[in-house]
Amino acid sequence: MKSVVCAAPGELRLGQVPIPTAGEGDVLLRVRRIGVCGTDMHIFRGTQPFLQYPRVMGHELSGEIVTAPGGSGLAAGDQVFVMPYLSCGECVACRKGKTNCCTRIQVLGVHRDGGMAEYLAIPAQFVLKTEGISLDDAAMLEFLAIGMHAVRRAAVAAGQRVLVVGAGPIGVAVALFAKLRGAEVTVLDARADRLGFCKDALGVAHVVTVGDSDREVLQGVTDGEFFDAVFDATGNIKAMERGLDFVAHGGTYVLVSIVPERISFSDPEFHKRETTLLGSRNATVEDFREVLAAMKAGLVPTRAMNTHRATLDEFVDVLPQWMDPASGVIKAIVEV
Repeated sequence: MKSVVCAAPGELRLGQVPIPTAGEGDVLLRVRRIGVCGTDMHIFRGTQPFLQYPRVMGHELSGEIVTAPGGSGLAAGDQVFVMPYLSCGECVACRKGKTNCCTRIQVLGVHRDGGMAEYLAIPAQFVLKTEGISLDDAAMLEFLAIGMHAVRRAAVAAGQRVLVVGAGPIGVAVALFAKLRGAEVTVLDARADRLGFCKDALGVAHVVTVGDSDREVLQGVTDGEFFDAVFDATGNIKAMERGLDFVAHGGTYVLVSIVPERISFSDPEFHKRETTLLGSRNATVEDFREVLAAMKAGLVPTRAMNTHRATLDEFVDVLPQWMDPASGVIKAIVEV
């Protein structure tokens, strides 16, 4: 079968490898769609902190069942999506239902080889039916579920003021689900095209361009009080450290993005606001189900989000192009 491996930072290779053998309890999946996200771009750049090379990327996956174990509820021909966070089910986090931060987690495409290939063998418990949504939409469930999880972590409620810093796919997902919960959403980003997308496709209340006067603008749209919840989705350490400045007294700061470094901020500012600081990692099956329900209800503008696509054969050449901000990618999908 064809497979794409990132052999080292900046080095992608398309080659032939054996079709995997499904072990006991595994399904054999015929991969049909692969969403490309910021994690894949970090891997290509060499800035993903949890990864060793070489690695087959790809964790936003949908496809068709080839074989499935008895009792799994799955059968050959079923269209499915993958929950790519392979959790142990036994550790301190899993016992609390927080499988997203399992102590022994194996994320497809990060800790172990992913689905940037024609076939994938994976435990059946992490494969779920698409329930009638398209394969394209199913390949977008994962990044949307990350946004849903962050919004649920912050317990966003109707009438709250929410700021999303960073309007990449994860930031878009956060903004979407915060708005669906009835929050007044503002998005801060340096790119006019992404801010335009948030305004036009998501209908957020305010978009603000990063610059010398952005703090004053954010202060103005909140009557000087700033935001009940601020979400960082930038993957930029300076932005992450600065984001605390935008949290209202008694507010919540949620770090959705990750960097391979320490971050710091003013302790007096943190304490005087009695800030709640949250990390948000991956997603749970409940998040996926909520996103799936929103998709089926027509609340997610997936057609507008899917701005770019390519075949598996083309991916090696187009990924560097997609990483150029001038390409205007919101969500790219690889078709197998």
